[in-house]
Amino acid sequence: MSNQLQAINEEEPNYSFGVMLQNWKKLIPYLLGQWKLILVIAIIGGLAGLGYSWYKPITYTARLTFVVEDSKSAGGGLASVLAGQLGMDIGGLTGGSGVLQGDNVLELLKSKSLLKKALLSASDSSNKYSLADIYASTYEWKEKWLKSSKVGTQIQFGVGIRKFSRTEDSLLQVIMKRIIEKELSIAKPDKKLGIFALEITTRNEAVSQQLCERLLKVTTDFYVDTKTKRLKGNVDRLQHRVDSLGRILNIKTYTAANANRQLLDGNPAFTAPEVSAEISSRDKLVQSTVFGELTKNLEASKTVLIQETPTVQVVDQPELPLKENKLKWWMGLMAGAAIGGFLGILYLLNIAPKRK
Repeated sequence: MSNQLQAINEEEPNYSFGVMLQNWKKLIPYLLGQWKLILVIAIIGGLAGLGYSWYKPITYTARLTFVVEDSKSAGGGLASVLAGQLGMDIGGLTGGSGVLQGDNVLELLKSKSLLKKALLSASDSSNKYSLADIYASTYEWKEKWLKSSKVGTQIQFGVGIRKFSRTEDSLLQVIMKRIIEKELSIAKPDKKLGIFALEITTRNEAVSQQLCERLLKVTTDFYVDTKTKRLKGNVDRLQHRVDSLGRILNIKTYTAANANRQLLDGNPAFTAPEVSAEISSRDKLVQSTVFGELTKNLEASKTVLIQETPTVQVVDQPELPLKENKLKWWMGLMAGAAIGGFLGILYLLNIAPKRK
């Protein structure tokens, strides 16, 4: 058994770096002898790269940077004081991490529901075509859908959210999937700063600009509404009570004035006018006191709402003309030639051992 193992070990070649280097040195003259073939393959690759640079569609990148200013302890302290007076729980709205804070902004701006609202906004003042329609036309998808056996109809998404058919909804999801996976980018250029950068790259310059701006607007509206929903509901309820009590106070004022007039015109021998005037004055005083307290609480709640309303401030907007993403012809030529030459060398190295 040991003799068999020794024989096998003797038959196995002794591989080392030196042996490998010698083998490569032997191949160099062979490759130099095939320089014409390598050159031809490199030229073919260069022409292919040149053609790719010409036929590759131009894309446009819209870049928008913004910051999120969120209220912290100041609004939270005032809101906590008002909570006991108004009987409202607003602690969950103050001092916590916001929806657009940290890594949550990455997912929020990539939300399909928010992107859908932005895509279904009007592309111009005529409100005839949405951004989704212009996007599909730019990529020549509408023609493909019309010729497709599965669709076979002219697709028009229109402006605004509506009830779509199964086919329309699936095609709209195709658009959103491409944008989210390939054309939408959201990041923080500097992790120490609270600045976010939103980039959208499409083949249509106007679509890139408008979609970038409207996606941020839709996201901002959603964020502000979510952040201030409970406080705004409290303000609306207080406003309704103040308005109702104001109307009642007006009625009490007219009633008190009428009672005082009857008191002046009445017979001093009868006490009924005096009692009526006293009751009217007392009701007016009570209503006035309650009205004053509610008005004070309403103004304080409005102050809290203002302090707790976050601000999304745009730093840089995408302005026309946008950045063009086009492969330079000379870069395509050089890259194609390099790839072609490399593939040619690999081909020759692959067939060299077979010839031996």
